[in-house]
Amino acid sequence: MTIPAFAAGLCDDAAVFPPGSMPLAEAVPAHLRHKASRHAALVGSFVVAAPMLKELGTRLDGDGPVLDLVVTVPAGPGALPDVAAEAAALPVRLAGIEVAVPPGLPAAELRDALDRGAPEGVPVFVEVPRDERRPEIIAALPGTPYRAKFRTGGVEAALHPGETELAAAIKAVVDAGVPFKATAGLHHAVRNTDPGTGFEQHGFLNLLLAVDAALGGAGEEDLAAILARRDGTGVAVGITNLDASQVRARFLSFGTCSITDPLTDLAALGLVAEAIEGDPS
Repeated sequence: MTIPAFAAGLCDDAAVFPPGSMPLAEAVPAHLRHKASRHAALVGSFVVAAPMLKELGTRLDGDGPVLDLVVTVPAGPGALPDVAAEAAALPVRLAGIEVAVPPGLPAAELRDALDRGAPEGVPVFVEVPRDERRPEIIAALPGTPYRAKFRTGGVEAALHPGETELAAAIKAVVDAGVPFKATAGLHHAVRNTDPGTGFEQHGFLNLLLAVDAALGGAGEEDLAAILARRDGTGVAVGITNLDASQVRARFLSFGTCSITDPLTDLAALGLVAEAIEGDPS
């Protein structure tokens, strides 16, 4: 199976997070099967929360494949040194750290805390809060080694930003030259309404097209319209025409609790060969 450039490493494996909530004992071997499969080029890093690191150590074989690991740090930047040290003791390659911003912490103090605690040579993603601090936090990132992370959904409707909000966030980071990743809610390739929950869910292909448009100078209204598109065939045509190298230099990856779902959607849209029967879910 050939994975096109726009999708290479696009899907970080967040199987242990809701709504999937796969136990580590199952998630680690499933991830390794994905990395050994014909769709391996689609799969990015394995994502765990910092409190899971101790158990993760019991699930890894030091003689097995090295796990590319991303750790989320919900406690904030003050916990970075301890988290980095704990991860360094495991047979993994620390591919990234995603750090939450505690309530009330201003941008200047956040950057100071990151400078004190961020491990050298490890990409650090700042989960930009959905409050009045967002503009100043994004403005503090250019010229630093830190990147942005946007939450694009969750287990409650209120955790899903509307297209206007997400368009403003994408426009801000693209204009600032700050690479970003997304997490949660991107269960399908194209914008949709989840039939089980009624949640409005963003499509990961819509995000790619929005980044492409922002790079071309499009405004927030145009980006919001792209994020709202539900015509899968038209979205797929747009994807085949975008400059994948430029877009993926900005939109780095997204966390998904299922690798199979994005793969199935890409196959249905004719963007990859059909999913292989028997590939791990």
